[in-house]
Amino acid sequence: MQGLIRNKNSTLPIVGPADRVKPSQITFIRPAQMSLFARVTSYPPLGQVTCLQRPQKTLRPEEDDAVRFTIVIESSTSLPQQSWEAQIWHNITGPEWKALPLRKVDSKNAPLLTGNEADYNFYRHVFSEEIALPAAGGHAQFTARFRTNPDTEWQWASQQHPVNDGELVFGSQNSELKRTSLSDISSLNAKEEFTKYIDGLSSEVQVESRRSDCPGSLLWAVSGEANAAQKGASGLTQLSLGTPSSMLRYFSLVRIWSPWLGPRHGKDKFHLTEDAILCSFLRKDGTNLLLLAISGVNDVLTTFRSGEDGDVLINAKSDNEEPSQFHVLAAVAEDFEVAMSALVYEARKVVNPFPQSTSGASEEQPPLSPPGDDMVIVEKDMKTQWLTEWFDGLTYCTWNGLGQNLTEEKILDALDALKNHGINTVNLIIDDNWQSLDNEGESQFKRRWKEFGANPKAFPRGLKQTVETIRRSHRNIQHVAVWHALLGYWGGICPDGDLAKRYKTKEVKVKDPAAGGPIAHDIADGIILAIDPEDIQRFYEDFYSYLTSAGVDSVKADGQSFLDLLDDPEDRKRFITSYQDAWSIASLKHFSTRAISCMSLIPQVIFHSQLPTSKPTIALRNSDDFFPEIPASHPWHVFCNAHNALFTRYLNALPDWDMFQTSHPYASFHAAARCVSGGPVYITDEPGKHDLELLDQMTAPTVQGGTVILRPSIIGRTIDVYHDYNEGHVLRVGSYTGWAKTGSGVLGLFNMHSAETSCMISLMDFPGVHGDSSGQYIVRAHTSGKVTERMQPMAQNSLVSVVLQERAWEILTAYPTQSFTIKRSNTSSESQTHVAILGLLGKMTGAAAVISSDSFIVDNGRLRVDVHLKALGTLGIYLSDLKDREIAQDFMVMILGKPVPQKTVWKEGGEDSQVLAIDVLGAWKAMKLDSGWSNEAFIQIFVS
Repeated sequence: MQGLIRNKNSTLPIVGPADRVKPSQITFIRPAQMSLFARVTSYPPLGQVTCLQRPQKTLRPEEDDAVRFTIVIESSTSLPQQSWEAQIWHNITGPEWKALPLRKVDSKNAPLLTGNEADYNFYRHVFSEEIALPAAGGHAQFTARFRTNPDTEWQWASQQHPVNDGELVFGSQNSELKRTSLSDISSLNAKEEFTKYIDGLSSEVQVESRRSDCPGSLLWAVSGEANAAQKGASGLTQLSLGTPSSMLRYFSLVRIWSPWLGPRHGKDKFHLTEDAILCSFLRKDGTNLLLLAISGVNDVLTTFRSGEDGDVLINAKSDNEEPSQFHVLAAVAEDFEVAMSALVYEARKVVNPFPQSTSGASEEQPPLSPPGDDMVIVEKDMKTQWLTEWFDGLTYCTWNGLGQNLTEEKILDALDALKNHGINTVNLIIDDNWQSLDNEGESQFKRRWKEFGANPKAFPRGLKQTVETIRRSHRNIQHVAVWHALLGYWGGICPDGDLAKRYKTKEVKVKDPAAGGPIAHDIADGIILAIDPEDIQRFYEDFYSYLTSAGVDSVKADGQSFLDLLDDPEDRKRFITSYQDAWSIASLKHFSTRAISCMSLIPQVIFHSQLPTSKPTIALRNSDDFFPEIPASHPWHVFCNAHNALFTRYLNALPDWDMFQTSHPYASFHAAARCVSGGPVYITDEPGKHDLELLDQMTAPTVQGGTVILRPSIIGRTIDVYHDYNEGHVLRVGSYTGWAKTGSGVLGLFNMHSAETSCMISLMDFPGVHGDSSGQYIVRAHTSGKVTERMQPMAQNSLVSVVLQERAWEILTAYPTQSFTIKRSNTSSESQTHVAILGLLGKMTGAAAVISSDSFIVDNGRLRVDVHLKALGTLGIYLSDLKDREIAQDFMVMILGKPVPQKTVWKEGGEDSQVLAIDVLGAWKAMKLDSGWSNEAFIQIFVS
């Protein structure tokens, strides 16, 4: 992917890395449009690496672990029906390639969840078989071939479509990681153990074993000497750590330029052209080796690069006048997430060591990382509920919609347009160019901030009057935020302005473009005037007091990467930490958590401000900007955010995937990504250009008259760590909502390819579903509303299929079901029914509308379902025997203890449907209900 990106921060060429990668849990697919008459989809997929992790429990403990192959062939109904055959060719059991004949199974397996049944003009053939995996683990390849009947020649998948052989990576049944306990770690020779994963380990580093807080992982701390700063230049150190051994593929998070991180992938040989802070290597034995570069400790910036031979280079930049230590953490685990968690737990101890008691025992427990799939937080208690106004409210930002020539009139006109279209935004962000600046007409990087007050030409009545008008005319706006750069403005502080007179300032040199990125090129002579660190706390206290007095109650602090562009090591030492602390203290004091940290994915900020859990969570911009005018940027934007979240989801921050426009060709693509991200949702529409239907899929009205987005409980991230963007695979973003075990796994699927593509999804791919998960699940697709039959984890039929057109997406949600025996009315007979709470139908992440639910049999034998919703809409309840029931005879639905009108309850999709629909919003309005002090809707369903 390439293109020229122009935005308020830069003119930046975006070039997708030349060699990216893929694996993870299990799965993937590419449509192989095999000949003119057949489409073939496989699971595990061709052309991708699939990581197979040995489950702790299996359904067949007496047998070896196995991998099951499934192929779906769809042939056109315009041609005669054929007796298809399919085979997998592989080298799983030995170096020689062998054929694995596949058995034809029920065509209802791996059902297609997308598209309209009326347009489905294919015969469907499903083939499946499993093969035992060698106990020792390893790496194997496979491909598929098929033919229409025994008298025709075999057709190979790779000959019909440009896909590579599929790859399997599977761990050993007797993995050392399973045998090694925490008590063993201290007895291990750290360097000796580490050299099992790094060839040619440098003699210049010290390696210490650390006790991992995550079972199933090994952990090391690597350190070395960083050269001292001298003669006004930071000390630079580079050494080769060694070469990752047995590597198949790698994934890295690199600094694509100073403010932002982005993913890079590759295979066979480690190769990076940018500085990385995180590197993960998939090994042939199925384990993952992760390296994390720690920055900010002793004013040392640490990153990774690659050497000519594929070795890992450690680059350390010290701003100290004395030699210091650089720090790197390394972890190994069969599961990427386990290794990532181990690194984060330990990194918190490195950047903020716990106080030790006199006995040497830690007085505190390690802080909790964001929970995993089995530990889910739902907004239920007082501490989280009050945050919903900010994080969960739909936000309008002025940046792309109104541009940089911002005025009071434009803002009010935009809000009027939203109101006239019935769009009920909760938050407003007044973005760049509201401030009083000098050098009018010049580049923004040559303009400087003069005073706290707003630009008198654009806001002639002043900021306070503008905010008061907004709040008076648009009572739905609960929070008003303003934008500013961390150093004031892009060009710093105006030397002739009021701010320079009131506060101590200092001229600082910003790096040249080659070292610092595109911003520095536009700054005159590379020199800007900034508030001196000695006065920065007073400055921020005064600035935010002014904003508060003007009615502003939230902020977006941008340009934080300027701290890392400072050239002089003494300036860096004085500015980097002082500015972070001053901003954090002032924003929390005046605005609580209503702050957005932007352009702050620099290592020193990540490890000093975002990693520690000693303060409340705020929003963190997770990637570079949304660029509406560059078509090629949109798939990459979503891909980049999903991969950055592999790391940022562990920070004490809420990843923010940036604003987008609802009237854009990629609008629904971005909207779906924001919904599964678990982060805030900002729109930046041009006035009058809105997609109301799309907004309705993203938001829902509350009982108090507000509008909320439906955020899943767990931050969304890619579930395929090593998938390469350039390989064009479907991007799968996994999330989870609700309580552990009873909540729902969510998968967002996004077509990164420029043509139709397809994939198969296993039930095991959904977050929260594991090999030892009990019970049955159903899967529902958002766009089509299709619901699968019940399926069990690890069962043969626990697959679904999806076909995506160009720019297309889908959101699948897996719901656990409960089984009940219900007595039939006026008879002695009983019936078995399975129940699942689907949340709000028609919403991309409608399951997130459910605060809590409970299903049980009451004394009279009826089934009772209680549901608490955070927003209003159409509630969906799955009932396996719904087609045998009558709405009027078998159901009683109540809201706040009052029966709803019968017309607000129906069978979604017709008489044969298994989904009961309850129009809670329509009933609420018709019944003129009032929740009083509560902000929830309570629904009861009785089934006889």
